[in-house]
Amino acid sequence: MKVVKRDGQVVSFNSEKIALAIRKGFTGAITQTAYTEEDHNKVYNNVIEKLEELYSDESEVSIEEIQNTIEDALRELGYIEVFEAFSSYRLRRNESRKAFAAREHKLMKAIESLALKNAKDEDLKRENANIDGNTAMGTMLQFGSTLSKEFAKSYKMSHKFAEAHDDGLIHIHDMDFLPMGTTTCCQIDLNKLFENGFSTGHGFLRTPNSIGSYSSLAAIAIQSNQNDQHGGQSIPAFDYFMTPGVKKSFRKLFKQALSEYIELFEETDKVDFDKVIEKIDALDTIDFKINEFKEFYKTSKKREKLFKKAYEVAIAKTDRATYQAMEAFIHNLNTMHSRAGAQVPFSSVNLGTDTSYEGRMVIKNYLLALDAGLGHGETPIFPVSIFKLKEGVNYNKKDPNYDLFRLACQVSAKRLFPNFSFLDSPFNKEPYKKGDYNKEVAYMGCRTRVMANVANPEKAVTCGRGNLSFTTINLPRLGIKHGIALGQREEMDLDGFYKELDETMDLVKDQLIERFNFQCTKKKYNFPFLFGQGVWIDSEKLDFNDDVTPILRNGTLTMGFIGLAECLKALINSHHGETEEARKLGFEIIKHMRERCDNYAQEYKLNITLIATPAEGLSGRFTQIDRSIYGTIEGITDREYYTNSFHVPVYYNISIVDKIKIEGPYHSLTNGGHISYIELDGDVTNNIDAFEAIIREMHDAKMGYAAINHPVDRDPVCGYTGVIGDVCPGCGRREGEGVPIERIKENRIENASVETCNC
Repeated sequence: MKVVKRDGQVVSFNSEKIALAIRKGFTGAITQTAYTEEDHNKVYNNVIEKLEELYSDESEVSIEEIQNTIEDALRELGYIEVFEAFSSYRLRRNESRKAFAAREHKLMKAIESLALKNAKDEDLKRENANIDGNTAMGTMLQFGSTLSKEFAKSYKMSHKFAEAHDDGLIHIHDMDFLPMGTTTCCQIDLNKLFENGFSTGHGFLRTPNSIGSYSSLAAIAIQSNQNDQHGGQSIPAFDYFMTPGVKKSFRKLFKQALSEYIELFEETDKVDFDKVIEKIDALDTIDFKINEFKEFYKTSKKREKLFKKAYEVAIAKTDRATYQAMEAFIHNLNTMHSRAGAQVPFSSVNLGTDTSYEGRMVIKNYLLALDAGLGHGETPIFPVSIFKLKEGVNYNKKDPNYDLFRLACQVSAKRLFPNFSFLDSPFNKEPYKKGDYNKEVAYMGCRTRVMANVANPEKAVTCGRGNLSFTTINLPRLGIKHGIALGQREEMDLDGFYKELDETMDLVKDQLIERFNFQCTKKKYNFPFLFGQGVWIDSEKLDFNDDVTPILRNGTLTMGFIGLAECLKALINSHHGETEEARKLGFEIIKHMRERCDNYAQEYKLNITLIATPAEGLSGRFTQIDRSIYGTIEGITDREYYTNSFHVPVYYNISIVDKIKIEGPYHSLTNGGHISYIELDGDVTNNIDAFEAIIREMHDAKMGYAAINHPVDRDPVCGYTGVIGDVCPGCGRREGEGVPIERIKENRIENASVETCNC
């Protein structure tokens, strides 16, 4: 007997495939009955008998006819639940095949665009900012991404979710990675990796023993983890993690210096060097008084002088080694590749609160290396640097790390980074414990935040956790439908707006949980670094074939929103920067969304959170779709993008203080992540007091995370970085003479692309 496949191909009959299909039917049934091998065999034998009765040896039988026979056997033998599961699965697969076939023309057009167009002209090639869409490997990744999205829509999600995405009501982020079941981002505990060393899959890296090795392994850990996730990698306490490396380097350098100076002693005046080594190895800090070694030099002034000199040399060399390590770390993260060599890892670094001598040395040298830039003076894109501010640590002038806060302001005024997070904001202050980096809120990439844990309250920590997936709601669409923008009503239909918002949030909640359930079908071996090396919290406790659901529950499922300003404009003809009415309404809308997310979290015992979505207007995708439906509406669809999350529009003229005060309250509502930007149009490197004053306004407005944007120009000829007018202050050449001046108006990801942030 021959079997005719769906594509018309004729193959030999294979009874094993029937047995496998029957087994899948039993395992897919939701039932309390414990079926046995005997049940499987009973159905299998019945199917084989029916086929032998119906068809001769020379017959050609279609796949559909065989599946009909399996259904008949299940129904006749009384396995009704299994029959229903098998039939339902078969129906879904047929619908998926039809959907995929219907997308074929669109898919081929997308692939044609990828192959023939330049990245700057093709949206698909610009969908991820740290992938070069013009390179061979970059194009290859985009081919795979495009195909994977269409496969995900057809086979890996309910069609209502795919339709809502295609219609522009929602945006399912990183859909191309949905079939792989990857997580989005993770906060990496480097101490955990460094303690016993780790494997990258191509070799084992032993515990580092110098600050240079610490920084190198940190970059390798970020690179390796990038290959197991579709989003970003964050280091939540970089200063704390690098501190042991500084100590190890100092001990080595102090011993070297002493061994060199010891040769200057007369033979009769030798020091018991072994005991000195023991004492150095036992040091808890490099910040000690040299008289702690008095027992070794008390009989000789010369010896005392040499001990002090050796200490000073060791401190100076450790400081230099730390700078070089920080410089190498930054250079590595802007040059090392992941994902087939087409992408640099999307990385973030949080630091600023370690007040130890070694921690301060790390923070200082990291900021100085960031200030110096890359090899030709370029501003580093990665890592996204985040300086954590905390009263009593670095915020006030009397605080031990205030000088480092001041240095961070100077560097940010030149390089756009670091950004600033505020641990004194009520929602960040609540979990805070002094000296415990696992209780300091950290941020990932451009805004993602993970701390509370309703699924596992005792695991409400920073490290080893991250976002699982997130999906964004098109708020302007709802505002247009229920507001006064179309001229179809004189007053907004607020009840109708909230009703549809709730329905859309229910839809997104169901989609996030469906994706989560699929992620939970993966095994430890699918993610050899993230789970295999214990990066994700408690993953080291799993065997390779264990269910990963318990550990994934520690992550967040996040619901986002875009275009609050345009939504308000559509509802009442003013946004929250313009009127008090809009301000109150905007806050109530986002508060409503947060409360609903909290209710979902409690109902499902999953960390369902609300995020202020990154990427300005999702590359204008929502705007383009809405304009095609509703036409050009002034103040709403008349620009190329909707405004980022809850932000006051960048085109609206407003004072710095007012913008901060308006946006500040939204940070407390968006527990999944947030950021506010202040745009400056001049050079702030000569007015650090003003720069610091803006950061303090953000702190006082109880923001969680914020940054200051300003022009950053660079002359590639002389390397001068700063604001450049018609004439370069560095070399005096004029605009238009030779190589063009590089001008970065806004080194952020707000206008870049849908998936740029990757966090």
